[in-house]
Amino acid sequence: MQGGRGRLSLPLQISPQLLLLAVGVLLKPVTGLDQVENGADEESYSVKFITKNYIYGNTEHKVNVYVKMHRDSPFLVCMDLTLSQSEVIDPSYLWIGPEGQNLESQSYVNLTETGKLMLLDFNERMSGSYTCTLSYRVVQGEMQVEEEKLQAYKFMVYAYREPDYTYQVSVHFAAKDCSLVANGEFFKELEKVLNQLISHLTCHVIDSSYKCHSVKIPKHMLMDELFVTFQVNPFAPGWEAVCQQTGPDCEDVTNSRVQKARWLIEEFFRKQSYVMKLEFQNTPAIHYIDHSFQVTRLDSCHPGFGKNDVTHSDCTNCCVACDPGTYSPNNHVVCLKCTNVRIKFYGAKSC
Repeated sequence: MQGGRGRLSLPLQISPQLLLLAVGVLLKPVTGLDQVENGADEESYSVKFITKNYIYGNTEHKVNVYVKMHRDSPFLVCMDLTLSQSEVIDPSYLWIGPEGQNLESQSYVNLTETGKLMLLDFNERMSGSYTCTLSYRVVQGEMQVEEEKLQAYKFMVYAYREPDYTYQVSVHFAAKDCSLVANGEFFKELEKVLNQLISHLTCHVIDSSYKCHSVKIPKHMLMDELFVTFQVNPFAPGWEAVCQQTGPDCEDVTNSRVQKARWLIEEFFRKQSYVMKLEFQNTPAIHYIDHSFQVTRLDSCHPGFGKNDVTHSDCTNCCVACDPGTYSPNNHVVCLKCTNVRIKFYGAKSC
């Protein structure tokens, strides 16, 4: 950061009181969550085929299925789609789970008499290969010839979570001089104001910083600008209590709240020019530069989960349980290979 001992004299210097006044004007139209939700909310991704009631097998290749943590899976059908549309005589079904166990009497499954399997309250340790063998009869020649046929169907079922969202924001402010102490004072006050704006969402601003640069604007002279960056994070003090009230899928709640916080902050900066014209006769020396707001979503995964666009190309935005032999000890998005010990289960958090 750059700074100095100079001070701006009024009316050129923007004071904390004026900045708070601007926030007060902005809070009136945008604090209501319903108004934020009615805006262009960021669309949540979903694995579309998971919303279907049935996932059919395929005799030529395995079928990948992704099930959200602590949800029931769709029904896995022990038939391919073509066979399911034909008459099947004397069918019988044998479902085998990842550990080689017969699933018929397991408490965590719903197995119908027509061979459909639903996995209940799915978690990372239930991930793996589920195989069904279908046995049925084919009758030919006016029932003179009977032939027994076998078909095997393999499903790879993976537990996944939605990633935790954090938003990286950058904005620019025009400044009088890079050497002035007022720049640092303004930055600190801006940070306080933004936290005030989103505190009711148990979100906060983290990793904030600024630098002052001299910028040559096309067809204009050099202008000093404050380059401000920060992250909008959903884990402000008190977020755990909010999660405890909503059940196991905490990322759904935190992601919803941080999306609302992101829109509130964008609206705050979008209305800066309007507020300055409404409340100030002279433009303050430090003021927002129109259209400089930029935002990028940063994803992180829970320990034991990670992203892999190659292995899980059907669920590229998902945080999928780490495969056997890999682990994730933190909130990064990549599962690491374990070289010391052979991990034989999904979702390992340590090697």
